[in-house]
Amino acid sequence: MKEQVDAVRQMQEYIDEHLYDTITPADLANASHYSPWHAYRLFTQCLGRTPWEYIRRFRLARSALQLRDESITVTDAAFRCGFGSVDGYRRAFHREFGCNPCQYAKKPVPVYLFTPYRAQDTDTDGEEKQRMEKVVKTVMIQELHKPTRKMLVRRGKAARDYYAYCEEVGCDIWGLLLSIPDAIDEPMGLWLPERLRRPGTSEYIQGVEVAPDYANVPDGFELLDLPAADYLRFQGEPFAEDDFEEAIEEIWDVIKRYDPAAIGFAWDDINPRIQLEPRGKRGYVELVPVRKA
Repeated sequence: MKEQVDAVRQMQEYIDEHLYDTITPADLANASHYSPWHAYRLFTQCLGRTPWEYIRRFRLARSALQLRDESITVTDAAFRCGFGSVDGYRRAFHREFGCNPCQYAKKPVPVYLFTPYRAQDTDTDGEEKQRMEKVVKTVMIQELHKPTRKMLVRRGKAARDYYAYCEEVGCDIWGLLLSIPDAIDEPMGLWLPERLRRPGTSEYIQGVEVAPDYANVPDGFELLDLPAADYLRFQGEPFAEDDFEEAIEEIWDVIKRYDPAAIGFAWDDINPRIQLEPRGKRGYVELVPVRKA
């Protein structure tokens, strides 16, 4: 199973590196070291969509960000995505995002961007993977101040972690948060203190910080006012992408054992704890609120 998952990941990496090139079944077969038919079947079974649907949606998502952030025309975006005509691109863009690319370029609105998650090894034998070594060797701790701000969020029902939240509201929320045109920072997960929760809503949510005058709130979302707060930023070492759960757990263990009194702080239970997207190249990052002791 691991060998097959690795083959799908190699195809994903090839697509990422050659997204705007002409990609053929032979290219994916060469990347995966399987026959074109077998490579196609593995990709579709593992990711739930064909390679060509994956490539089309990936290109459309990239084009939406380019229309939002760069000075490119709809015509340029269409041909960069590999469409033979602007009309074909417009129809595909509208099917994917529910809006016209010309209108979107003039006034970007939140849209659900396709997120190309890596293929995962499900460990079908039920045994825990054996790790050759501990991933996190050192942790950088940094004081950080966040000013008064607004955050565009989507509440769940009872979730206390990422996986339960995805089951309640869907994992595509992240793609929409990435598309917010006035975002101040990257999307993040938050554990809300009791005072910021509503009856019947979850402790864990996802959101993105936005400008104070942001007003384009998608259905099901709301703007949360967050006060100024001090944080300690815990960042571990880079890790292999498959080891993200272990990297998170090791940072949590460091946080449990850390005494903020050593630098004149105490833990703060009235502001949200913040989780950034686990990215292997930068290490896992979590922000824990503190107050002056």
